[in-house]
Amino acid sequence: MKARGNKRSKCLGPVIVLLALRSMAAATARTSEPEPRRLESMTKLAFDHYVALTQARNDSELKRDSNLLWVDGLPESPRAEAYAALKSGEVKMQKLETLDNRKTIPCPGGMIHHWTGLVFIPGAKLDEVQSVLEDYDKHSVYFAPDVERSRIESRSGDHFQVFLRFRRHKVITVVLNTEHAVDYFNDAPGKAHSRSSAVRIAEVENAGKSDEREKTPEDDGGFLWRMETWWRMQEGDGGVYVQSEVASLTRDIPTGLGWMIKPFITSIPRETLKFTLEATRKAVEGRAVKSKEGSKNSRIHPAKRVRSASLH
Repeated sequence: MKARGNKRSKCLGPVIVLLALRSMAAATARTSEPEPRRLESMTKLAFDHYVALTQARNDSELKRDSNLLWVDGLPESPRAEAYAALKSGEVKMQKLETLDNRKTIPCPGGMIHHWTGLVFIPGAKLDEVQSVLEDYDKHSVYFAPDVERSRIESRSGDHFQVFLRFRRHKVITVVLNTEHAVDYFNDAPGKAHSRSSAVRIAEVENAGKSDEREKTPEDDGGFLWRMETWWRMQEGDGGVYVQSEVASLTRDIPTGLGWMIKPFITSIPRETLKFTLEATRKAVEGRAVKSKEGSKNSRIHPAKRVRSASLH
């Protein structure tokens, strides 16, 4: 009887595991379309306060004009290791948190995601990097598939109004129509920075289909409510260091599902920023290669030009 009981327990083991996996899958399916969550005024005010303090810190650092890259704040040995990693092609990331009098800023009803990343583009010049970043009409090429559509709505000097359609996919797919106000500043020879604010964010339902529509703020999933970005560019070591800092606001995690959903939601801001910096480097290097190829093709011997012309 004891042996038979053990055998029965062994048979039931896989069944119990299967049922558990099905329960988890069902829970995941339910969370793919979370209940709509309205952006409450207290959540918005908390994020606005967070951004104001973050902006003040950025302004102070730019005014000092020293240690403009986040790795410069590291102790000597880790700093040297970070620069070596950057020159070998790594993207150095760091999670940030802006404090208010050394205290965490509460954000009821929402989650603040704050990351900074740094990449090195060897052989590049500052104007080449700025040219790529300001070429918003081609961001859907440079930053595909994260950016699905892009265009400059208007431009006045170094101020841009741009449209970007984001597509985010990880288990579920979320499409967002966004509009941004962007300003660029040339601080000194070889140094520049920019400031971008998302002035409108709308989740898109049935993207790409005939019944596509933008959800209202009252019925969206709260995947991205706010997005603020600070870029810094600095020539050095035979190339350009490009740093991007992003603070974004999303809905909080539904009660009881944090153990499963929170790691997923919090990974998106980091992964997106890392991809953006890698794609920026790739775009700058790609344009440089095309420019060199075009320059080579234009240097044709005069005699060859004459012969070529005589054939037409």
